[in-house]
Amino acid sequence: MAYDFNSIIEQFDLSGELVSCERYGEGHINETYLAVVRDGDKEINYILQKINSNLFKDVDKLMNNIMLVTEFNRKRISARGGNPDRESLSIVYTLDGKPYYHSEEGNFRVYKFITDAVAYQVVEKPEHFYQSAVAFGNFANLLAQFDATKLYEVLPNFHNTEKRFENFLASLKADKMGRAESVKEEIKFVLDRKDYCGRIVKLLESGKMPVKVTHNDTKLNNVMLDVNTGKPVAVIDLDTIMPGSICYDFGDSIRFGCNPCSEDEKDLSKVNFSISLFEEYAKGYLSAVGEGATQIEKDNLAFGAILMTYECGMRFLADYLDGDVYFRTKREGQNLDRARTQFKLITDMESCYEQMQEIIRKY
Repeated sequence: MAYDFNSIIEQFDLSGELVSCERYGEGHINETYLAVVRDGDKEINYILQKINSNLFKDVDKLMNNIMLVTEFNRKRISARGGNPDRESLSIVYTLDGKPYYHSEEGNFRVYKFITDAVAYQVVEKPEHFYQSAVAFGNFANLLAQFDATKLYEVLPNFHNTEKRFENFLASLKADKMGRAESVKEEIKFVLDRKDYCGRIVKLLESGKMPVKVTHNDTKLNNVMLDVNTGKPVAVIDLDTIMPGSICYDFGDSIRFGCNPCSEDEKDLSKVNFSISLFEEYAKGYLSAVGEGATQIEKDNLAFGAILMTYECGMRFLADYLDGDVYFRTKREGQNLDRARTQFKLITDMESCYEQMQEIIRKY
């Protein structure tokens, strides 16, 4: 869709004239553009995004979360002698001081462009996985003292595994497509591990584990790496930041990063949990998070990997029972295959759980 980019950019507190505004990146949620602005003899790049209001219903709450976290991070980065314009997402505010601009065309926001950095879409080598771990560990360290209860749950109960289990039972009871009979083994797998659901939730509710800022999309492509050194510069895409446990972020990274196969691999003999990649990530994460993680959080990092894999597999299976209405599918049985890969990974993790714990203790 064509927008009046000149009038949009004019709403933001930046100097210069718009030279160009073209689609940018490979994101699928928001519409992202690279806006080039000429200020005197300099051309300055900005990221302009149209926020997906279909997914994010309350843009005020979404942007309030991002504003609180980025401003906190920028102060922390400055205090330790870093460059906040490069090491953090930085909001460009509107002329009237708001974090986004609302128009008839939609809701738009602008970020400062992070220079001399790149985000990779896939893990091309173990070093990338290690550096993403350093990035997310540093992100958790920066925000360790932030009061996460100030954040809104833009996606309520996102990692409330007890609630996810209740939803699974509802899907099983309804059995809308009559598929339950053919997946008894997979259903039993979920039911047998019911006790997993409450472990982190109860630690958070009791106060034994601190509520922290969680990113909730800890993929490699949300880390900017320096084009020269390959080291992490900043964590981006903060749309899903919410209160929770850092074990969720660590666990989700392990879930998709330590499986060499696609998420819907039919041949489960090819699906194997890589303990070497787990060690690579744990080493990077723990080196960066440091004292930003409490002992009880460190004790539950490995379990977080199992829990996030279990939650994801349970959701895939529930959606298969519901008739594939949530996760997009391209073929019959794809959600079932997705569930099975998660369950195979869980089986592998359970068999080497003590080794995973030893690795956490080592680093």
